[in-house]
Amino acid sequence: MPKLKTKSSAKKRFRLTAKGKVRRQQAGKRHGMIKRTTKQIREHRGTKIMSESDSKIIKKFMPYG
Repeated sequence: MPKLKTKSSAKKRFRLTAKGKVRRQQAGKRHGMIKRTTKQIREHRGTKIMSESDSKIIKKFMPYG
């Protein structure tokens, strides 16, 4: 059986937790920070866990974790 290829874009953007959940960066932090409130900027720090339906798609892109 040949090895499956990992999608390079998914490899760079997502990480799997120990329990197999998918972590992702917060959206809306690239530019335009002056328009956003301080509260919005503060709440968008760090990473979030993806929903189950979305994480199923990402796990297909990263077959070996």
